[in-house]
Amino acid sequence: MQTLETSQIGLSPVIIEEKIKYCLYARKSTESDEKQALSIDSQIKEMLQIAERENLEIVDIRRESHSAKDSGQRPVYQELLEDIRRGRFNAVLTWAPDRLSRNAGDLGTLVDLMDQKLLLEIRTYGQHFRNSPNEKFLLMILCSQAKLENDNKSINVKRGLKTRVEMGLLPGRAPTGYLKEQRLDRKCQSILDPDRAPIIKKMFEKVAYEKWSGRKVYNWLKFELNFKTAAGNKNLSLSNIYILLQNPFYYGVFEYPKNSGRWYQGKHEPLISKELFDLVQEQVKSQVIRSETKEFAFTRLMECGLCGSSISADEKFKKQKNGNVHRHVYYGCGKGKDVNCKSGYINETDLIEQFIALMDTIDIDEIGIKEKIKAEVERFKKFQQAILGTKTKIEIVDVDIRNYAKYLLREGADIEKRELLGCLRSKITLEDKEIALIS
Repeated sequence: MQTLETSQIGLSPVIIEEKIKYCLYARKSTESDEKQALSIDSQIKEMLQIAERENLEIVDIRRESHSAKDSGQRPVYQELLEDIRRGRFNAVLTWAPDRLSRNAGDLGTLVDLMDQKLLLEIRTYGQHFRNSPNEKFLLMILCSQAKLENDNKSINVKRGLKTRVEMGLLPGRAPTGYLKEQRLDRKCQSILDPDRAPIIKKMFEKVAYEKWSGRKVYNWLKFELNFKTAAGNKNLSLSNIYILLQNPFYYGVFEYPKNSGRWYQGKHEPLISKELFDLVQEQVKSQVIRSETKEFAFTRLMECGLCGSSISADEKFKKQKNGNVHRHVYYGCGKGKDVNCKSGYINETDLIEQFIALMDTIDIDEIGIKEKIKAEVERFKKFQQAILGTKTKIEIVDVDIRNYAKYLLREGADIEKRELLGCLRSKITLEDKEIALIS
């Protein structure tokens, strides 16, 4: 690029060559038809050889792995454009035009920078593009061709997926208990996993016929069988187990895309019957309803002192001879970390008495809601003064706070008990039916 500069003494203009400073930009291809393209390191190596051979000044090297088919979605590329606007460099060295743009938005930005004379040159492995009508037109053709390939590829992929699901083949990874067929004549077909399918089937049967909970299935798979997935060789989480139990693929059908309402009969061999699947759904639904409707006062507040698992709760109903029914709540180790934990269970009534006794031993500052309790006690005393006409001076002392905390533990609602204990600054543990505070 040449610019004209007139000397101060007013004689003939002097032609000054503007210095070209390059940024080497390498982007990893993510397009399926470019699997044979050079890697980022190979691109940089080739471009540096060109720069050395042609004596080009490389100011910076930028690497990026984001796809270029969507405008404005590449952070490194956006920084490159900003540096061009700031004048840090005024040329780009890259492997091919489609590394810079495969969409109309980014292409337009490049051309605009050329029109503004901020971008003087784009140099690729075999071509130069400068601020001339013909070279900019060629650049736009090459980048537009890349966009056309992207658009056609998207259409072809969607058409291929539609054909595949209509044939009964599930796109993507097979659910646990199945494997993807590796034979070319049966590509993408799901086959039963000989090692895992029998265990998954037994899991459904235990939930349906033996009324196992998801937690019991989790402990059985992890601690008794050491069950691992084929993909990733990992244990199934509790949420994964519930996802599997609600997957209709196991009895032969699937929905694609998810939540689209379009169902297909699978070509794979069903692992279970529709009747067994329906029984499992009833059991899973009842477990979800129980977990949503039952709210115990002290769950999620304590840990097992032996194994570190969360403390869970369950309720039992005992009917007396006279017809009265009594409800009892028991707390104990959830055995999430040790299925053989021997911590034992404690009745909620006994647990509350231990918490009440704890209120007499802890520093009152240990109660994080001390100020709220003070305000509540003061409000009660003002109420008492107004109703009963007492004119004694209201004094808030520590004993009042302790007694109010004890009152909440005995008579308060579950949410009040949870709020009180949830504000303790120390961790609560339960071990062998005894609670303790751990700083």
